[in-house]
Amino acid sequence: MSTVFTNRFSGRTAVITGGASGLGKAVAARIVAEGGKVSLWDLHAEALAATAEEIGASHTVALDVSDEAAVLAAAQAANAALGRIDILIASAGITGATATVYEYPTDSWKRVFDINVNGVFYSCKAVVPFMLANGYGRIVNVASVAGKEGNPNAGAYSASKAAVIGLTKSLGKELATKGVIANGITPATFESPILEQLPPSQVEYMKGKIPMGRLGEVHESAAMVCFMASEECSFTTAATFDTSGGRTTF
Repeated sequence: MSTVFTNRFSGRTAVITGGASGLGKAVAARIVAEGGKVSLWDLHAEALAATAEEIGASHTVALDVSDEAAVLAAAQAANAALGRIDILIASAGITGATATVYEYPTDSWKRVFDINVNGVFYSCKAVVPFMLANGYGRIVNVASVAGKEGNPNAGAYSASKAAVIGLTKSLGKELATKGVIANGITPATFESPILEQLPPSQVEYMKGKIPMGRLGEVHESAAMVCFMASEECSFTTAATFDTSGGRTTF
C-alpha cells in the first residue's frame, strides 16, 4: 500500500545509496513515480541494473560506499548525469555479526562502521557542496531505533546507528541557514532483505519490542522518508523521525 502525491518531486533529483533493494529501492520508486529523477548507488551491480530498469532510474553507480574516492567520483557523475543533486537518501547499511560485545569479531565491527558510518559521512561530504551551490538540499540518513535503545548481540549495528544520529544532528545544525535540511529516520525492524543477515531469534526479539506487535512494512518508512526529502519538510532539521510502531517515542 502506498499513496502517490503526483509530481511532488517534479524537477528534483536524488542520490540514493543502497538503492537496489529494501528501503532505498522503495524510496527511489516513489520519487520517480512522483516526477523526480534518481541516481541509484549500490554494491550489487546485478541487482542495481534490475532495479534501475524496473523503476526507471536515470543513473546508476555500482560502488562500495566505504570507498571515499569512489563516492566522490559517483557524486560528480550523478551531478553531471542529473544536472544537479537536490536530495540524498543514505540508506546503504549492513547488520554485522550477531554476538555479544565481548565476543564480537573485530573484522565485522570494522566493516559495519565502514559501511554504516563512514559510508554516510562520505556520501554527505560528497553531495553537500552541490547542494550549497544551488542553495537547496534535503538529506535523509537512515539510522535505526537500535541507535537510540541498543539491541543486545548487535553492538556494532547499534553503535553505528547512534553515530549516524549524532552525525545527522551536527550536519543539520551546520546547514540550518543554508537551504539544506538534514534529518534522520529511525525505523524499527521492517520487512527487508537486510533481515536475511540475522538469525530468526534476533528478528523475533526485535519484533517483540514493538508495541504494535508486528514488523513494519517498507512502504511505511518510505512514506516518511519521502516527506523528509520533499519541500514540505521545511522547518525541521537535525532531527530524527521514528517509524517504530511505538517502540521509541523520543
